[in-house]
Amino acid sequence: MIRRRYETLGIVNDILIGIWFLVGSILFFSDSTTYTGTWLFVIGSVELLIRPIIRLARHVHLRRIRTPMSVRAATGLRSARRVDAEWR
Repeated sequence: MIRRRYETLGIVNDILIGIWFLVGSILFFSDSTTYTGTWLFVIGSVELLIRPIIRLARHVHLRRIRTPMSVRAATGLRSARRVDAEWR
């Protein structure tokens, strides 16, 4: 569930990157729209920076919700591998 949310967020981010750079490239065909095209390239570059931030946020989120192996063994929770596989 968590992985799907972050994956969806990453996909949306990648689509936005493509849109910003495609529209920015088209706007570069005319001198009158070059300024706007430049700003779309800047926005696309910011989106490229957001990509690793999304991955880092997912990593930190999963790390926080995982319980240590010793706690699982003491409480009789399912095997660690099975639980980890379900979170992915």
